[in-house]
Formats: sequence, C-alpha cells, structure tokens
Amino acid sequence: MMELIIGLLVIVVLVLAMMVMRQANKSTLPPINPQNFDQAALVDAVRTAVDAQVGKATQQALENVNTQIDRTYQARTQTLTSETKSLLDPVATQMNELRNAVTALQSNYTNTVGVTQTISKQIDSLNQTTSALQSALKSSSARGAWGEQQLRNVIELAGMLPYCDFLEQTTVTSNDKTQRPDAVIKLPNDGCVVIDSKTPLDAYLRAQETSDATLHQQLLNEHAKALAGHAKVLADKKYFQQFDRTPEYTIMFIPGESFLADALRADGSLLEVAMRSRVLIASPVNLLALLLAVAKGWQAFQIAENAEKIAAIGRELYERVDTVLESVEKTGRGLETAISAYNRMVGSIEGRMLSTLRKFKDVGVTSSELTEISNIESAPRRLSAPEHTKELES
Repeated sequence: MMELIIGLLVIVVLVLAMMVMRQANKSTLPPINPQNFDQAALVDAVRTAVDAQVGKATQQALENVNTQIDRTYQARTQTLTSETKSLLDPVATQMNELRNAVTALQSNYTNTVGVTQTISKQIDSLNQTTSALQSALKSSSARGAWGEQQLRNVIELAGMLPYCDFLEQTTVTSNDKTQRPDAVIKLPNDGCVVIDSKTPLDAYLRAQETSDATLHQQLLNEHAKALAGHAKVLADKKYFQQFDRTPEYTIMFIPGESFLADALRADGSLLEVAMRSRVLIASPVNLLALLLAVAKGWQAFQIAENAEKIAAIGRELYERVDTVLESVEKTGRGLETAISAYNRMVGSIEGRMLSTLRKFKDVGVTSSELTEISNIESAPRRLSAPEHTKELES
C-alpha cells in the first residue's frame, strides 16, 4: 500500500514538473498548438503507469498479506495444537486410568463370579446337608444318637480319654430299676460326675420352619417346657445317690447352643428351677469349660501322686551318675599311668637303643634316618566337681 502511494506521488510530481517547464518556456518557445498536444496519449500513459504501479503494489501487498496470513496461520496452528494438547493430555491420562480401572474391575468381576459360584455351590450343599440333618433330627432315635456323639466330641475335645477319664453308657441299678447315664466323668478323688444328653427338639424344629411370629413364640415356649420336663425327669433319677463320692448334681447336656439359648429367652427361670432340682443344664461351651477344669484337676492330682516316685527316680539316677563318675576317674588315672610308662619307655629307647642303632649308619650299613619319637606332654583332665572330690577324699 505504501508503494502505491509513492507511485502516485511520483506521477503527480512528474505532471507538476511538466506544467512548470511549460510555464517557463512560454516566453521563449512558440505557442503550442493544442491540436499538436495529444492529451489522450498523455492520459493513457499516465493511466498505464498508474495501473502498472497499482498492479505492482497490489501484487506486492497481496504477497505480503499472504505471507502474513501464513505466518499468522502457522503461529495460530502451533498455539492451537499446544493448547489442544495441554487440554487433551489430562483427558488421555484419565482415559488410560479409566481403562486400567475397567480392566481391573473386569478381572475382579471374573474372580468374584468364580468365588460366587463356588460359594453358591457350597451354600446349596450346605442347604442339602441342613435339610438332611433336619429330616434326620425329626426322628427321636436319630436325635439321641446325634446328642450322644456331640457329647463324646466335647469330652474328647477337653482332652479326656475313654475308659481312663470317662465311661460311656454305665449301667446302675436302683430300687430294682436299671438306669444308664450317657457318660460318667471320673474325678481325681475317686468320685464321678454323671452326664446325660437330652435332645427334645420337636417344638424347636417346628418353630424354625414357621414364619408366623406368634406361632414361633408359642413353639419356643413349648420347647422350653420340654427342656424343663426332661430336667425334672433327670432330677428324679438321682444319679448322685447311686455313685460313691459324687457331687450332688447331674449335668443335662443340650447338644446345641441355640437350643438352650432360645429356650432361655422363652423361659428365663429354666436354669434356676433346674439347679434347685440339682440338675445343671449345659450347652457344649459350658460343658467344655467344666471338663477342662476337671482335666486340669487330673493333671495336678497326677503330679502330686507321682511326686514321691519322681523323687525316688531322681535319687536312683543321682547314684548311677556317681558310679559313672567313679569309672571315669579310674579311667583317667589309668591313662595317666599309661602315659607315664610310655614316656619312660621313650626315654629308655632314645638313651640306649637309638644311640647304638645310629652307629650302623656311621659304618655305611644304611643311609635312611630312624623315625623320631617324642614324649606325650598332655595329661588326662581330672574331674573337678565338688561332689566327686569329696567322695575321693573320704
């Protein structure tokens, strides 16, 4: 644009210069005939020059504009690329993190599905086992056998051995009546504790099957009454009168924690009434604690009973060790005598025999050296125990 303005100014200056020159030459030159002055040619020449300058300036301006546009476009493109990258990089990072999280979730889901399927199978198996057990417990004979097995498991868990710490199905006779408690626990003082297992579960099992809250509570009340009735029957048997040195109570074992807990919720006086009748109602945990105490009592009793035997064995062991120490001392003295004799023999050989044998080498009979022998400097170590020293002095 600046070049276009400069070109126009040049043309104007030329025109003005021509006009000035014409004015100056008016007095000397002859008048010019207007017919001889081609104004159209001059206008065409000026127009041509102006068009050329304008075209050149326009082309140069377009080139400059294009160059500026290219530079601006490139700078803007770089800026936009940088800004776009700065905006998209966090998104790309979050997308990668999201992809990793989705992959981890998918892996966890696969594992969870496997674990869930395994647990589902175990639950199905447990349901089948529970159903089979519930069906079996509806039989009174099966319940009795199961209760006796649970009692045996608890006794063995306490560390007691059959025929040593307890007896099963012991038969006693009282008033021409034969009675047989499930287990008799031996006590350290030659006494015993009688345990009888009871499993009155008819009402309890029906209570677990119903969804009616009123009927459920009613059945639990019947279950508590059944336990109380069994406690009364067990109290009437008076097992503690049929065994010598027996505590004046009988243990009624209930083979399930929930069986006793639900009965106590229905009848809070159940334990108190039974204890007044000299019957202790025990669940597996209660019975285990009692039997562990009995087992500890047996251990203390056996330690006290065997204390004298242990002392006698200790004295015998002490005497035997003393005999061994005497033998060791005699062996040491024998070794000392043997070493002394050996050293005397070595001195005799070196002083008499070897001096004569070396003369054979001097006269050329042999050229080899005789083997050197030496004394034994170390001596056997003596026992320094004060007990053994006193015995030797005595």
